Amino acid sequence: MELIVVLVLLGLVFGVSGLAFSSLRLPRQADWLVALRRARAQAIETGRPVRAVLPQNSGLLPGPLFLPDGRAIGAGADPLTGAPSAR
Repeated sequence: MELIVVLVLLGLVFGVSGLAFSSLRLPRQADWLVALRRARAQAIETGRPVRAVLPQNSGLLPGPLFLPDGRAIGAGADPLTGAPSAR
């Protein structure tokens, strides 16, 4: 009888923890960060400079210009590396 009770309790614990893990999601990224990553990827893929089009509320207008090698020039770019900077 004790063994059955222990197995039922373990089943409940694993069931509840499984539901908790399945409901975990990655945090949503900011729209401006998604726009920066999309513009950089497009510049690398096409081999042409691409200017990022950022949302109005990003505070980084105009968006940086991404070069075909992945570097960025302008607002929102790290002045030393050319990588997109996180505010």
